[in-house]
Amino acid sequence: MIRKLLFLLLFFLPFLSLHAQDVKPLGIALENYDYPFPVNYIQLELQDESLKMAYMDVQAEEANGKTVMLMHGKNFCGAYWRQAAQDLSEAGFRVIIPDQIGFGKSSKPVDLQYTFHLLAQNTKKLLDSLGIENISVLGHSMGGMVATRFVLMYPEMVDKLILENPIGLEDWKVKVPYHAVDYWYEQELKKNYESIKKYQLESYYDGKWDPAYDQWVNILAGWTLSPMYPQVAWNAALTYDMIFTQPVVYEFEHVQAPTLLIIGQRDRTALGKNWVSEEVRETLGDYPALGKATAEKIPDAELVELDNVGHLPHIEAYERFIAPLLSFLKD
Repeated sequence: MIRKLLFLLLFFLPFLSLHAQDVKPLGIALENYDYPFPVNYIQLELQDESLKMAYMDVQAEEANGKTVMLMHGKNFCGAYWRQAAQDLSEAGFRVIIPDQIGFGKSSKPVDLQYTFHLLAQNTKKLLDSLGIENISVLGHSMGGMVATRFVLMYPEMVDKLILENPIGLEDWKVKVPYHAVDYWYEQELKKNYESIKKYQLESYYDGKWDPAYDQWVNILAGWTLSPMYPQVAWNAALTYDMIFTQPVVYEFEHVQAPTLLIIGQRDRTALGKNWVSEEVRETLGDYPALGKATAEKIPDAELVELDNVGHLPHIEAYERFIAPLLSFLKD
């Protein structure tokens, strides 16, 4: 099977786009990909596996005594927080940037039962190891679901919550048919540079592409060229099942921390929207409506709506993202 895959790769290589040819195979834990800040690890014993959780700890030169944690989305890793971490650090904040287990430079388990509770608990262990007792938490995309679960589990630790275009603002399983982990795994194994870029172009940026976005495609595409990619794909499949079956939408009313919602209005991200009729599809991923509804559910919430911005405000419209963030954190 491996020989066949290698043959197909060599056969089609001349026909790949220039950008696809630039993609380099990446190690299972991104060993040959440099992060913007030094990477540290904590050891976790989970479900009979010994795993490493990677994180960056960016110290402020003139500390204000406050700490912010930045939580990545599903198709990303901590590296995409580089500019935000740098500016927060310059503003006096200590910045913690974890890679959740199964993502980025963290371990990819052989077979882990993923839950948002587990990821939140892992994150708590990381903070405990650093002696951090109070923190503001920012979660983007899937990181918003992890951040919400963390805030619900450890309200005494959280000063403020920031949700940047989080997923989980609606319960997809109410409208979308369930697909088992095996299905997700098959889909992950089919991915390549072209399919990954197509998905991000359509779902994240609403058809508006900037060459600066290529680096985030290249990480995922680089994994597909690794002989260890099946293990990466299996973890991706397990986390898709977690996202689909463990919504946080019903618990926003229990969030106690002051909350800032930063919502790009062009975003239409929704899990499984291609499996439903066009009529149903139109009701999914409506972030302008979802942002307003979520702000009403959270007792102490402020909503910032970014017109003409998609799923990644901190990548696509950084200045419009960082200004309300800094204002909220300094308030």
